[in-house]
Amino acid sequence: MIPIKKIFFVLLFFSCFLCVNTVEAQRYNQFDKNKKRTGVWKKYYPNKRVKYIGTFKDGKEVGTFKFYSMSFSRKPEATKVFHKDSDSVTVNYFYNNGKLKGKGMLFGRDKVGKWVYYYKKGPLFLEEFYASGKLSGKSIVYFKSTGKIAEETTYKNGLLHGHVKNYSDKGILIEDVLYENGKANGLAKYFELSGSLKERGVYKNGIRVGKWEFYLDGEVVDQKKKKDSRKNKIQQKNK
Repeated sequence: MIPIKKIFFVLLFFSCFLCVNTVEAQRYNQFDKNKKRTGVWKKYYPNKRVKYIGTFKDGKEVGTFKFYSMSFSRKPEATKVFHKDSDSVTVNYFYNNGKLKGKGMLFGRDKVGKWVYYYKKGPLFLEEFYASGKLSGKSIVYFKSTGKIAEETTYKNGLLHGHVKNYSDKGILIEDVLYENGKANGLAKYFELSGSLKERGVYKNGIRVGKWEFYLDGEVVDQKKKKDSRKNKIQQKNK
């Protein structure tokens, strides 16, 4: 038979638990007299982990909202700072270790202005620009090891439009292709890792057209001669 004293403490525990939950419910997720969200709101995933927590006023988000992953909730994976009397929102994304992953601005739901992203260890990985939610202007990718530019592109209305340049980790240009409306259109140049010109020609709607020039030691050669030269070099290395 269970002692009465033990039953009393069990009932007291559950009473306190229910009381805490009731107070919690009264603190969060409230509506004002106009049936608009007000005060602090806290939402959960089906697995009971916190999805987000933030404050509303007159049904509109104000201040900082913290968003969490369904599988990891010790630190937020994103924050959004809502600005008074404006539709602009400052957004920050984070790695699980709390380090900044990326940041930028939203206007409504569209990305605007400069956005930057970082490697997990900290160095800058990517910077890009947006207008009305579409990539616009320069986009630059950086090498983690050296911080030098790995790729430099230009966008217009979300499509590649302008020069696409790729570099080696030593900063040597190895590719320069002109794009228009998302496709290679215009002059293209490819370089050896030494920096010397390897081939040059023109694209039209992503397809090579006309005569392409191939180079070996700074001199124009036909493609067959260049392939034979490369084959000989490989054979010499393997001896």
